[in-house]
Amino acid sequence: MTTTAKEAREAFGERLRNLRKDAGLTGRQLSKLAGWPPSKVSKIEYGKQVPTDDDVRVWCTHTDAADQVPDLIANLRNVETAYLEWRRMRLPHRQKQSIAVEAKTTLMRWYEPVVVPGLLQTPPYAEAILRMVLNFYDEPESDIESSLRARLERQQVLYRGNHRFYFIIAEQVLHTLVGTADVMLEQLDRLLTAMSLPRVVLSILPMEADYRTPVNNFIMFDIRMVQVETISAELTITQPSEIALYEKAFHRLKDQAVHGQDARAMITAAMDKLRDC
Repeated sequence: MTTTAKEAREAFGERLRNLRKDAGLTGRQLSKLAGWPPSKVSKIEYGKQVPTDDDVRVWCTHTDAADQVPDLIANLRNVETAYLEWRRMRLPHRQKQSIAVEAKTTLMRWYEPVVVPGLLQTPPYAEAILRMVLNFYDEPESDIESSLRARLERQQVLYRGNHRFYFIIAEQVLHTLVGTADVMLEQLDRLLTAMSLPRVVLSILPMEADYRTPVNNFIMFDIRMVQVETISAELTITQPSEIALYEKAFHRLKDQAVHGQDARAMITAAMDKLRDC
């Protein structure tokens, strides 16, 4: 078991321990009420044993915390998978997992502050991104071709099925140089084309927008899951209370972003700047 999985179990156990203490119960008292062996509460609280869904329900029943059952069970199911270390996942496999998740999603909402979202990337832009990622993590570039094929295969979801997409990108994305100027010009033109797709909305958060929400890149899959990429790992979030925060953040970003002709004008201005360089 990886260290991060161990930490996730311990954090979950600490949350249950706090519920027990708030209810004024000792571990032995809770075990007796639940009909468990005396050591079970201690093992769960210190991450040495993963409880079942029923264990969580029983725990909440006896600690007067029934309202927390949905969040706790969502968290429980995510304990072993919420934190996925990049070094432990090969890129082609990661891309294929994304295809499966996206295929099941009706509404995908995506915020990116620095680079173009993967579903909207051109092949040269995507290749430049993948080369940078592999280089940063000291991974062999032998994965490039298979990773690129998988990433481009993901984009088919834009044209198939009954999926809807709402992308918000920061204005910085238009100016982050990925590859060469020609690669960027092609990519920005691709954004203009994507804006005409019937099930795609693309908005841009202006650089001068007020700071109204703490935010990093994230992808929302309906209201069942959120993915967040950090430097060292990818987080998969399924707790309803946490998903609600990301939904709140997305709505605030949406209120500040521009779309339609204003967004097109920003993209065109970025293209003109590249041509003048």
